[in-house]
Amino acid sequence: MQITTIEGIVKNGQIQFSEDIELPENAIVYVVIPSMKINTKKIMSPHLIEKETANDFEKIVEDL
Repeated sequence: MQITTIEGIVKNGQIQFSEDIELPENAIVYVVIPSMKINTKKIMSPHLIEKETANDFEKIVEDL
């Protein structure tokens, strides 16, 4: 796979290249954004307060 790096800037929600470039229709591109922090949320798994109640949450698998 050949990789070409082209610098650009986002203006009004669209990427504008710093040089005059034409990409072929249906070209596969990858966008790498340096020094951008994305706020992610963690979804924590629930934990039992009392381990003795674990049997209340037992799964039953039934064939249909």
